Amino acid sequence: MLQQTARASLCSTASHTTAATRATRPFYPKFRQFVFGNAARMSSVAKAKSLDHLVLTVKDLDATVKFYQEVLGMQHTSFQAANDPSIQRHALKFGTQKINLHVSGKEFEPKAQYVQPGSGDLCFLVEDNVDDVLQQLMQKGITVLEGSRVVERTGAQGKLRSVYVRDPDGNLIE
Repeated sequence: MLQQTARASLCSTASHTTAATRATRPFYPKFRQFVFGNAARMSSVAKAKSLDHLVLTVKDLDATVKFYQEVLGMQHTSFQAANDPSIQRHALKFGTQKINLHVSGKEFEPKAQYVQPGSGDLCFLVEDNVDDVLQQLMQKGITVLEGSRVVERTGAQGKLRSVYVRDPDGNLIE
């Protein structure tokens, strides 16, 4: 869980390869152009502006819902599958985003190529003071990683103060 404290600029790592690395990667020039871009020679198909939802594959739907409601104040919602109204789907809503939940072994198509509970690493911005969040997590008996303390990190918008926990499936939650 995070609290934003400042903004910072991003830096490029495009020049951090050696001749030996390039020799073992014959695709490197095309990969480099694709990843790092070249506005004069290449344009994107679309420009992403925000994240609508992501999907977590979970072992225990009820335990997952309880964790995200009690720890992050998310709202559980259910809805009918668009292609089959007899199928009930589940999601956790927060802000203008949501996390769709797929129960392991009962995923919806299309799905990620390799689904596995506990393989997520998610960072959430919260409205609360991160020091207060740390204290409440510890009072609830939730194991806090990184020495049970607030740590400094860099997120998409700059510097952050973070605490790390795991959800019931083992996903890393910052």
